[in-house]
Amino acid sequence: MSAQRSSLLGATPEELSALCVSLGAKPFVGKQLADWLYRHGVADFSLMTNLSAKLREALSEQYIVGQMPHRLVQESADGTKKYLFPTSDGHAVETVFIPDGERATLCVSCQVGCKMGCAFCMTGRQGFLSSLTAGDILNQIYALPERERLTNIVFMGQGEPLDNLDNVLRAVEVLTASWGRAWSPRRITISTVGLAAGFPRLLADTRCHIAVSLHHPFAAERAALMPAERAFSIREMVKQLLPVWGKTADNRDMQRRLSFEYIVFNGVNDTLRHAEALVSLLSELDCRVNLIRFHAIPNTPLQEADESTMLRLRDFLTAHGLFATIRASRGEDILAACGLLNTAEHCS
Repeated sequence: MSAQRSSLLGATPEELSALCVSLGAKPFVGKQLADWLYRHGVADFSLMTNLSAKLREALSEQYIVGQMPHRLVQESADGTKKYLFPTSDGHAVETVFIPDGERATLCVSCQVGCKMGCAFCMTGRQGFLSSLTAGDILNQIYALPERERLTNIVFMGQGEPLDNLDNVLRAVEVLTASWGRAWSPRRITISTVGLAAGFPRLLADTRCHIAVSLHHPFAAERAALMPAERAFSIREMVKQLLPVWGKTADNRDMQRRLSFEYIVFNGVNDTLRHAEALVSLLSELDCRVNLIRFHAIPNTPLQEADESTMLRLRDFLTAHGLFATIRASRGEDILAACGLLNTAEHCS
């Protein structure tokens, strides 16, 4: 049996140059190869016409580009599409394409399942199977039929980005580097529940927007919803965010946005007590709060808050200096909305 060929999607120009030299080509050919992979998005070595026929043959024998087409696609009544992409280890992840006028956002996954165990999330119910390679993450973008329409990417799909930070940052590097997709990092948002080991690096090593999964302002009650609170509290996260987003911070990057995601549960985190605690917790930060409707999942006592409660919470936060919005729910009819992604049936 022949050995499995390695994917090149996710490799840097330096790595590609070393590879080309090992195959008898000049180092500069690695830059040409990177152009084909990332600027042109070509999925077949035979189409890389400024590479020699000998090199293209050698590449085809030993490597694959790494673009893998989706297995399934579902389309919502609101135009949202949910794609099922294969991963290099034989599993699958869901990716959500959200068109909205001239804006088109892709919600990408970074793991198959998740370790975080949040009480309101179907991905957590799946458990953890594996972390995606940088190539697997990039494949969700490069193999997307609507690739050229994309204006924004959010790491809000399956998995916790800080639990796969090396590969997430490698994918972001490809998307933002001059030799890659050349996007502004402000077109990318990375969402996290917060892990102590990777949090400072996330803040320092990327200029992307950050979205913190908050969902409750009180430690004990947040821990009941989100076990990650026990290891790295939301209050400690806020302390680490102050040097970057504090209202009095030196060298504040005004173009880099900080947001807090807050799913509103009936009778759990939607009272005046919670609203006042949110204001107290976040008052020193230049940030926004995204209020999110809960999408029901099986076997949970959690329930969606009604519209009047959502509006009342938004208006209270805004009146007390926290910019708050209610996020429009998209793709719920195809289980593509926040907290509903799960590929367990495709990974058995």
